[in-house]
Amino acid sequence: MSTPSNSPTAILPTPLAAIHAQSGAQLGTWFGCSLPDHFGDWLAEHRHLHDNVALLDKNYRAYLDFTGPDRVRYLNAILTNNIKDLRENHGSISLFLNPQGRILAEIETYDLPDKLFCVSYALIREPLVAALDKYIIMDDVTLTDRTADFASLALEGPKAALVAEELTGVDPADLAELETRLVSVQRIPCRIGKRSPSGAASAEFLVDRSHAESLWKILLEATRKHGGGPAGYQALSSTRLEQGVPWYSYDFGEKQIPHEAGLQDSHISYTKGCYTGQEIVERVRSRGQVNRVRVTLSYDLAAPGGTGTPACALPAPGTPLLSEGKEAGHTTRAAFSPALNAPIGMAYVRREKSTRGSVLNLPEAAGSATVIATPIP
Repeated sequence: MSTPSNSPTAILPTPLAAIHAQSGAQLGTWFGCSLPDHFGDWLAEHRHLHDNVALLDKNYRAYLDFTGPDRVRYLNAILTNNIKDLRENHGSISLFLNPQGRILAEIETYDLPDKLFCVSYALIREPLVAALDKYIIMDDVTLTDRTADFASLALEGPKAALVAEELTGVDPADLAELETRLVSVQRIPCRIGKRSPSGAASAEFLVDRSHAESLWKILLEATRKHGGGPAGYQALSSTRLEQGVPWYSYDFGEKQIPHEAGLQDSHISYTKGCYTGQEIVERVRSRGQVNRVRVTLSYDLAAPGGTGTPACALPAPGTPLLSEGKEAGHTTRAAFSPALNAPIGMAYVRREKSTRGSVLNLPEAAGSATVIATPIP
């Protein structure tokens, strides 16, 4: 299984395509799916995410059911986090590694009645299903692809929990991270889950695909009532960079092992027992370091467009980062940061260049990049 390009041949549509077209949203390709770049003013959408509440189209997901008496043992043996101790309606986030310890997929696993429900990325759905199915040998496990059955919408921002509670009676702040509940939003059945990428409790809604448009309209009305609105992925990418949150297939994938990507504390259990790729993970853990690591950078660009404007040119993925004229790393993703009033990005750099304040140069005197701490207030 190989990590795919962010621009696969077949761009996957969102079930909200028609409603986005009616609203005048500008669509782009994100995670291999056709999703909103923006709804007219990405800087205003960024403010919704940071200061108020934003509604997000999260339909880049793949959904897989695992049923059968061996489902827990099976997934616990191939994923990096602890699956066997999940409580009902709770979730955990894991990595699926190859035997060399490199990252094939990021997967959330939820313990739901009579099944384990896994959430990953639609752009790798087919190879992921094939790779997972290959490990079902003597196990009494059935894998069912449910990607076409569901849609996902999210509320994010300081007022997200308030809006979610008004609509469902469930306050996400009262839930554990990745805990879910069955709820109804104006008679639309759905499952609400807590996510807190910014630190503030936010909510994601899993709904039958046939109800996606109706739920979007309800959430949008409630969001606007509180002074917020929809947000596209231009604003979301900038926000995630400011939060220091890496994106699968952009900032990590099959070229990285967990410690390089900085996922060793959030995605791995060191007490659960054996899993695919564990030997490499434990070897790196005992050695205590890797040669390169993921960092967040603030850019000072020479031209064109300078630095302090949203229209400035951004370093392309793969742009080399130089130290004393020699390559010391490369960029993965960049965006303009309203919080910094400057471009921001993620990169992999040599460990000795990864400390806060380290300065690297772009090729051809195009500017410099400084390692910064995240999240940015």
